[in-house]
Amino acid sequence: MTSTSHTRPSLPLRGRSFRALVLAPERPLDEWFAQLDALVLRSPTLFTERPVILDVAGFAQHAAPAASPTAAPEPAGDGEASPAEPAADAATPDLSHLLAELDRRGIRIMGIEKAEPAWTTAAMPPRLSGGRPADMAPPPEKPKPSSLVLETPLRSGQTIYHPDGDVTVMGSVSSGAEILAGGSIHVYGALRGRAIAGAGGNRRARIYCRKFQPELLGIDGLFRTAETTDPGLRGKPVQVWLERDALRMATLD
Repeated sequence: MTSTSHTRPSLPLRGRSFRALVLAPERPLDEWFAQLDALVLRSPTLFTERPVILDVAGFAQHAAPAASPTAAPEPAGDGEASPAEPAADAATPDLSHLLAELDRRGIRIMGIEKAEPAWTTAAMPPRLSGGRPADMAPPPEKPKPSSLVLETPLRSGQTIYHPDGDVTVMGSVSSGAEILAGGSIHVYGALRGRAIAGAGGNRRARIYCRKFQPELLGIDGLFRTAETTDPGLRGKPVQVWLERDALRMATLD
């Protein structure tokens, strides 16, 4: 009698890298959420279908310190000292509330970075470690950069996403329109909408326009809203570039 053994094939495990946006909340939370809401209002698709990591290092550093058990214990009814009640750890950040507020805004967190094990529960996204800035990650193989030229103006509600090179608009970019480019953005008319250059981690990308009236600007993950730009630049030819960790702006005259 012959026996036949059936061997299951090995389970295939594959690695895959994704670029994720990182949110780093800080206290006071009401001010931080107000800035986040203003950013989402200017660019509603910024977090759409993009993985988001929550970096809680700055949020935890400003947590209130735990109470110091220096007070003398109250005497018990029989004249003996009663044991002190354990003080709640006020230094533990309330991640449940933070995650709930983000979820209410439609921002789903895929992982939490720089969190202690005691801060998270099984119902929360997993704790992550070993993350690196996007410009340090090995770049995936992709086609050579190419330029996209738009012969017509970009109207309100339109979105152009060109991850592999520069975007040039021969006309204007209307309020409510959005450009996301892996390289630089050139607007030969008025820039009234949202322009995000260097979207794939290109710190050398720049934004150029003939008439500066943007709703939102961004290069390699750093953003500025219209309220935080120099009002003296509005209506002028302007270039925007990244210098260290700040967006710089100057006229082209």
